[in-house]
Amino acid sequence: MSTVLCRRVRLIGTVEIALPAEQAFLMFTPSGERTWAHGWDPSFPSPSADETEPGTVFRTIHGGQESIWTVARCELGHSIGYAVATPEVSCGLVTVTCEPSPSGTKATVSYDLTALRSEANAELDRFATNYPSFLTHWECCIAEAIKGERE
Repeated sequence: MSTVLCRRVRLIGTVEIALPAEQAFLMFTPSGERTWAHGWDPSFPSPSADETEPGTVFRTIHGGQESIWTVARCELGHSIGYAVATPEVSCGLVTVTCEPSPSGTKATVSYDLTALRSEANAELDRFATNYPSFLTHWECCIAEAIKGERE
């Protein structure tokens, strides 16, 4: 009898943002993503004065799946880390770190996700395969949002 193990993926990539690092960082806070991530609408079961405070919990729905996020760590203006769980699919960590670059900011985005059941392995494989285009999409959406704010 063979056992199919749950897959773990560790992904890292960058997004260039035409803003100073402190402003670019705000694009990756729970509510800040609303400005550029179409359909992103976090709900907070217990609102906080500072949604970047470690321990803050929020929920999102994407593609009909609910994910539960917890701010795990935050260095304001520089980096934010989340623990995320999508029941029956995956659980893991998402981290964004913003550093100054010649064009404004280089945001390094990492995902470390583990499938919660073997049936979710294919979904993680698709995510890993499409990760470069996923980040390119983020870069385009952020650039469009910045352009819209400047007009």
